[in-house]
Amino acid sequence: MCTTEFLAFAGSYDRFRKLGCELLGLSIDSTYSHLAWIRNIKEKFGVEIPFPIIDDLSMRVAHDYGMIQPGASDTSTVRATFFIDPEGKVRAMVYYPMTNGRSVEEFLRLLEALQTSDRHGVATPEGWRPGEKVMLPPPVTAKDAEARAGAGYEYTDWYFSRTEIEKVTPKKKKGGTR
Repeated sequence: MCTTEFLAFAGSYDRFRKLGCELLGLSIDSTYSHLAWIRNIKEKFGVEIPFPIIDDLSMRVAHDYGMIQPGASDTSTVRATFFIDPEGKVRAMVYYPMTNGRSVEEFLRLLEALQTSDRHGVATPEGWRPGEKVMLPPPVTAKDAEARAGAGYEYTDWYFSRTEIEKVTPKKKKGGTR
């Protein structure tokens, strides 16, 4: 699975970069194993891996981030992807079992959703894609809840209102998600 995922991440590298995202691979294998693997991917698949892969031979990072598969051998890690913002805060963690590959398209969607939420102070509904309606945060006062009904949004109830992103005032930016 890992090779197919690295091929997909390499193929989408420019898309991640356009969103201001840096990719970094981490493995409990040695640097020499990584070099052999990267060379093999280039030779067998014609793909260069454009992002760094760092080793975690001590497994410190793998343990700190909960990447060791419970009940498996000491060297069986789960496939995990972390979204870490520019301030170093983990914003999302996605774990997959070793038997199933991750979806790079879903990671791109999630990254854009996180960035949209940060930029505009909204939530994104299930499966949201850029250009689709976003969810407004619930009002914090009873007066705001009453006003929500007549504010011109797609209104279901005070806590469930959607709108086009163009109708939302962007938040003042503190940093954002990468």
